[in-house]
Parts: sequence; structure tokens; C-alpha cells
Amino acid sequence: MRCLSLAIIVWAALCGQAAAWGDEGHKIVCEIAFRLAQPDTRAAVRKLTKSGTEFDTFADSCIFPDHPRIHPPRHFLNLARDGKPLTTDDCGGATECVVTAILNDAKNVASKSSKTADRLIALKSLGHWVGDVHQPLHVSFADDRGGNDIDVSGACSRNLHSAWDTCLVAHAVGTDVKLAADKLLDAITDEQIAEWNTSDPHDWANESFAISEAAETGYCSFHGSSCDPPESGSVTIDATYLAMSDVIIRERLQKAGVRLAHLLDSIFAIDAAG
Repeated sequence: MRCLSLAIIVWAALCGQAAAWGDEGHKIVCEIAFRLAQPDTRAAVRKLTKSGTEFDTFADSCIFPDHPRIHPPRHFLNLARDGKPLTTDDCGGATECVVTAILNDAKNVASKSSKTADRLIALKSLGHWVGDVHQPLHVSFADDRGGNDIDVSGACSRNLHSAWDTCLVAHAVGTDVKLAADKLLDAITDEQIAEWNTSDPHDWANESFAISEAAETGYCSFHGSSCDPPESGSVTIDATYLAMSDVIIRERLQKAGVRLAHLLDSIFAIDAAG
């Protein structure tokens, strides 16, 4: 019985660690954003975060919409298999999605007439949505639930969506949030920051959609104008796949952090101006 109990404890610890990798991706994005933000923005973000009791730092607060999961449609964007890139900040026909969630919660954080508690919820959500829109399979197709119905084998288990949420992130940057943020920040140039900030949320979604549809991702393959599921119904994550996804994930985390910092600076510059 003692051996069985020990086995259960070890299994639970490993499962808990695996579940936390998704959290770490969001925390890395918000840690990068917080460090890149202007001093006045950091002070305002810190003050608003501290107005609640649940989280000590902005980076920690960015997991809020997943614990428990709230407003499911705001975490993703579904497009048609023969869908075209977005040209405006909308949801491609849906009433709400991750793109509109970013826009709405940016306004909610900036609203001086709102209660502090409501602005805090919007801030915690905004950081999360910006992370989500930069995860490629959060901009994908409804019929396979963004890759949740596509099995994987090799270096990752479960399904393709989960692999991009957690397993591949851990491989690309590790699981130490501050160390990962350090390395990713050191690799960002001023030129990249300037370039990445000349874009809007629908552009961020289009970047993710392009990665989802890329042949190397294995999520779908084109037959005419339609990007259809893999015929095998599964994807093998091998050394080549890991090398490819490492580069993509690092840049997606960097872009998300840079763009979130820019968004927060614009919000709190308005706040300070009033």
C-alpha cells in the first residue's frame, strides 16, 4: 500500500507539472510585457494587480481566465477551412472571439468610470487574451476543436493542441518563467520591437493562422483552397518538428510580450493624461 500511495503521489505531481506548462507560457508573455513597459505603466499595473488578493504579480495574474476557464469563445478564433485572413478586428462571422476580447478588455482597463475590481478583471484577462492569440492553434478550425481531435506521438502525448499549449513550450523555453523571459528579452532587438508594434490584433491572429496552416505544423494540408485534416489523423513530433516549433514558439512569446507592453503603455498613457 505504501508503494501504491507513493506511485499515486508521483503521478499526481507529474500531471500537475504538465498542467502548469500552459500557465508558464502565459506568465512568460506577461513577464516580458511588464519588463518592457514604461516605468509609469509598470507602477499602474502593479497598483491595479495589488488591489486584488489573488495574485502577487502581473505575470501570475495572466493565468486568471483559465482557473477556472471563463468565457470560452474569447480564448480562440475559428475560421473556415477555406477561410481568408482577417482584414479587420472582427471574428470572421462569430459574435465574439479572442480578437474582440483584446479590444474590449483594453477599453475596460482604460475606463476610469469602471470600478477598480472590474478594471482588475479586465487587466488579468487582457494579458491572457494577448497570449492566446499568439498561440497558433488558438486560431484554427472548429470541426477538430483547434487540433484537440488530432493525436500526437513521439516527444509529446495527448493531442496537437495540447502539444502546442504545453509540451512544445516547455521544450522551446523551459519551465522557469523568469529565466525564459530573460533569454527571450535578450534576443529581442529594437528593430523587431518597432516592426512588431506596427500591427493590430487581427494581424496577430493572421500570423497564428498562417502557422496553423503551414505544412510543417502538420495540422492540415491544402486540397485546392481547403486546408483539410491530416489523412492519418495524427502528427509525429520528432527532432525535426521540435527544431521547427522551438523557433516559432520563441518568436510568438516574444511578439506577444512586446505587443502587450505596447498596448499597456497606450492604455496607461491615456490613464495618466486624464
